[in-house]
Amino acid sequence: MTTLTRRNLMQAAAATGLAGAFGGRAAFAADEPLGITLVVPSPVGDVGWGHALAAGLEPVKTAFGDKVKVTVIENIAEGPDADRIMTKTVADGNKFLIAGSFGYQNGALQVARRDKKVTVLHASGFQVAPNFSPFAAKYFQGTYLLGMAAAAVSKTGKIGSVSAFAIPELITSINAFTLGAQAVKPDIEVSVVWVNSWFDPAKEQEAAKALMAQKCDVIFSNAQDTPSVVAACEEAGVYSFNLNSSMKKYAPKTYLGCVATDWSPFFKASVEAHFAGTFKGANAFLGVADKVVEVVDWNPDIPADTMAKIKELEAKIADGSFSPFTGPITKADGSEGVKAGTALSDGEIVAMNWHVKGVTTPLPK
Repeated sequence: MTTLTRRNLMQAAAATGLAGAFGGRAAFAADEPLGITLVVPSPVGDVGWGHALAAGLEPVKTAFGDKVKVTVIENIAEGPDADRIMTKTVADGNKFLIAGSFGYQNGALQVARRDKKVTVLHASGFQVAPNFSPFAAKYFQGTYLLGMAAAAVSKTGKIGSVSAFAIPELITSINAFTLGAQAVKPDIEVSVVWVNSWFDPAKEQEAAKALMAQKCDVIFSNAQDTPSVVAACEEAGVYSFNLNSSMKKYAPKTYLGCVATDWSPFFKASVEAHFAGTFKGANAFLGVADKVVEVVDWNPDIPADTMAKIKELEAKIADGSFSPFTGPITKADGSEGVKAGTALSDGEIVAMNWHVKGVTTPLPK
């Protein structure tokens, strides 16, 4: 696997033209391996979102061998740089693009529309085209369970979240976390600090400390690509958990668990469909049943009776007999969110733009 950063990519572009950074069109002739390019907004590192996406391509390399050539381009900000890089990598012959950030949507969609032979997977978006599939994880299935655990270990009745951006994917994660906590302690309160960044260690630590100052004794690091929140919580003796990949080594004592994602089943199926000429764009919303989402690294401090209830519900989530968004659910403004006895559809979940009662921080406008 080739890994490129924004810095060395732009240096190569300046010296030889951007095509040179990828080897040029001649290197991707029809009889050559399928060029798969993953573009992510932060460093891949050893934890976090970018790391989980890159890790999901390792089984693809194992499965397809010399039929594929994988390139990872990391630390690419959403905006013109990302659009240019995605456009050029496809122009240079790569026919499979994974656009690894919500803000890449418009540029990635234009790539798909210009070249119908390209397959594009886009993280966290909502647009669909014949050769363009958005994909997202049902994190809420795991955060509901960790909410139960959080409430069980909380002594203050106040828990918090350091969250990246106020997009539906992260709003649903917070809401499910809150509902799971309320299933154990109905009066629990949740505070949120939005840092408006996927990767800003200093701001994340500052946000975690602000939540601790509000007496939050469990903190959810919601889509942060660094272990800053988790490490700050360990230092302060506060429980924490996160999404995508395990950060337990940064908090061996106070790590509550991880809603881990394994994208390899989805990536492998998509590459296989590309080779077969059967790929059809669709909204891929994947969870526990798809073996994409799994809660790992449960902390032994979680009471045994709570853990038994968690495992019982985890099995029901896996077989589809329970959804965290089953009514009655009240919105933060006091209005009805979900009627009693009904459950939100996937479409309603991916469009969620409101908080549940118990989340005390208003959504940013």
